[in-house]
Amino acid sequence: MWTLVVFLLTGISRIRAVRGRRVSPRAFLYGESAEVPPDVSLPNRNLMNLLEAPVLFYVACLGFYTIHHVTRGVVTLAWVYVGLRLAHSLIHLTTNRIPHRLLAFAASNFVLVALWIRFLRTVF
Repeated sequence: MWTLVVFLLTGISRIRAVRGRRVSPRAFLYGESAEVPPDVSLPNRNLMNLLEAPVLFYVACLGFYTIHHVTRGVVTLAWVYVGLRLAHSLIHLTTNRIPHRLLAFAASNFVLVALWIRFLRTVF
């Protein structure tokens, strides 16, 4: 759901920027050019981030579900991961304080690694 919210936010910020004549529609011809203001490119960068490492999370979750090994520990790790990714995204889109963002990002990656280690131990 959050990825969808950021996806919509990206489109809205681009449309507003073009309508407000802050940027030319051609600036988005091949993605984003240097002409795009930072406040307009930020939601898009956040969206790209939500489509990178979280894919590994989705695969792990589907893997646990497929092998019928969804335990309380797996669900807990999954929700912690989701919470940390949401925190990272909210920090990125609001204050964008790098130390806070890095902490949420790094913690989420540690949880993701723990989830994958647990999955691989279960499978092998």
